[in-house]
Amino acid sequence: MTIKSTKHLNKWSQPLKTLAKLALLGSVMTASFLAAAEPVEIKFSHVVAENTPKGQAALKFKELVEQRLPGEYKVSVFPNSQLFGDNNELAALLLNDVQFVAPSLSKFERYTKKLQLFDLPFLFKDMDAVERFQQSDEGQKLLSSMKRKGIVGIGYLHNGMKQFSANEPLLLPKDASGKKFRVMASDVLAAQFETLNAMAVKKPFSEVFTLLQTRAIDGQENTWSNIYSKKFYEVQSYITESNHGVLDYMVVTSDTFWKSLPADKRKVIKECLDEAIAYGNKMAADKNAEDRQAIIDSKESKVVELTPAQRQAWVDAMKPVWKKFEDQIGKETIAAAESANQ
Repeated sequence: MTIKSTKHLNKWSQPLKTLAKLALLGSVMTASFLAAAEPVEIKFSHVVAENTPKGQAALKFKELVEQRLPGEYKVSVFPNSQLFGDNNELAALLLNDVQFVAPSLSKFERYTKKLQLFDLPFLFKDMDAVERFQQSDEGQKLLSSMKRKGIVGIGYLHNGMKQFSANEPLLLPKDASGKKFRVMASDVLAAQFETLNAMAVKKPFSEVFTLLQTRAIDGQENTWSNIYSKKFYEVQSYITESNHGVLDYMVVTSDTFWKSLPADKRKVIKECLDEAIAYGNKMAADKNAEDRQAIIDSKESKVVELTPAQRQAWVDAMKPVWKKFEDQIGKETIAAAESANQ
């Protein structure tokens, strides 16, 4: 090749290289744009059915986020333990395999002892008292009680007040003596039955119906909606309207995920969660009232109402449980919760 022809090639090679670089840059920018245009997925996992207050609250959250942040965030809801069950959903949250979960307050025992407060028997007289405390400064402070463990509480989601059930009427504390009751994996709940000289059996919620049906246990404690939806009333002769405890959930996320959200987006997502929780809480109140009446109408289980004197006997019998866990929970926190009854 002559010198002239080489110079000729060099003359055109530089523009071609520039065009190639521009084309490559353009393709990278296009890919980046398309990637940026993909909405961020937020996974909300829970262990109950979609038609429950918790399930409906999760779906309401999805609706609100996708309505207010269209194209930016997509919420995927996984009910019925489709992704994770009771025993591993918090571990999955910390691994960022899921961004929101809503376990019952008893499930946080390994992360903080403070939330054992909500398992103390006869601490709250009704759901109004529970709500007053949860919205108070002390109640809101508990939402951040697991922050050091990487878990951020967003809000409280109600299920309702718990009732006792058994195959014999439970009118006084002595009626529970010697009987076996299923409880969640909570030291406080185990202690409340032990103080009655009864046996607490820690078993998964999914096994309760069979345990009752086969008489492997004598009774259980739960909300009206759980007793009705899981048909416990069909295999228990009596339900004592004790309102002795609260069964609530906490909607939580990981500190890592929460901090990764831009401040303005985090604000909108928090507002969506607050509205969804309020929606679920209203539904929980309505459903418990409806399901209580449905159980009465079924005539398959007799609902027993306690007299003031009978209820006070239960309160007196279980009050020692408060003292037992006072150091773990905090005396001031218990006092603040008790004052919400006023």
